[in-house]
Amino acid sequence: MTSSDHSARLRHTAGSRLKLRHLMLLQSVERHRTLSRVALELKVSQPAITKALHEIEDIFMASLFERTSRGLIPTAAGRAVLRFAQVTLADMASTAEVLTAIETGLIGRVRIGITPQVPESLLHAALTHLLDQSPRVSVLSREGTTDELVEALSAREIDCAIGRSFDHNVGVDIEQEPVYEQEPCLLVSAGSRTRLARGPLDWARLAKLDWIFPPPNTPMRRTFSTIFLSVGVQPPSPIVETMSLRTIETVLRNMPNGVTILAKDLVEDLVQRGDCAALPYKLSWNLPPVSLFVSRHMSNDPTIRSLATAIRLAAQRTVSTVRLTR
Repeated sequence: MTSSDHSARLRHTAGSRLKLRHLMLLQSVERHRTLSRVALELKVSQPAITKALHEIEDIFMASLFERTSRGLIPTAAGRAVLRFAQVTLADMASTAEVLTAIETGLIGRVRIGITPQVPESLLHAALTHLLDQSPRVSVLSREGTTDELVEALSAREIDCAIGRSFDHNVGVDIEQEPVYEQEPCLLVSAGSRTRLARGPLDWARLAKLDWIFPPPNTPMRRTFSTIFLSVGVQPPSPIVETMSLRTIETVLRNMPNGVTILAKDLVEDLVQRGDCAALPYKLSWNLPPVSLFVSRHMSNDPTIRSLATAIRLAAQRTVSTVRLTR
């Protein structure tokens, strides 16, 4: 059988025999990896689960799992089919939410992810644009680190996100567009500013302080590590790992040697409240750009397109304002 014949047969078989219950079973198998737990969750017998799993493998004409002492381990084909099941069921859930919104008089639903350190101007522009739609749309807003939001986009759990640019491939199913550059700033407790600002910028001295780092595997965390390594200093072990501005402010308020790096426009709001202060050092690099991420299957949606335009315009206004105040 040629590859084209195999592909055609697979499409026909999946189209005629595949059921939603098969996809739900696959998700349960992925969660539990043992047939006994799957049977318990789905409230059917274990032989029935075994039979259904063989049926699914027959439909896809491939072995999807290896039976091991550690449970069911997905094969390469299994990982592909599990991904298909995840996306299909997520799309179904999303469609149900959209239909529910339409039933209540709205025209649809937009799910947007936002990192905690998105500039206020972009957050205001995005939410105002969505909430001012006429007819109105339902909005789901989800916070998380950029890597969490990219993962949610890939899983079809959100439609778009505002986060930090990834310095590596985010996947063919996601579009990434940098929209705003931010200047970095060293932030410390207000009571410690005079002491910590003495002398020239010294990363070896700063490394001995109590650092607040972003969570692992985020663009900002990789930037933090690169900063120290580029000047020949081992990155310090953080005392706290967070992206939450509220947590950062609380930690700095109570730790005389606490320090972190934030975008200058975010620092200004914290400084005005009196508990934090910026060190007077000019850093010679920018943070990873704030970027717009869009799930490719939503890139032509009119609401998403208009939202992207509103975010770009807000970014341009913010950049212009920053330049005028320098």
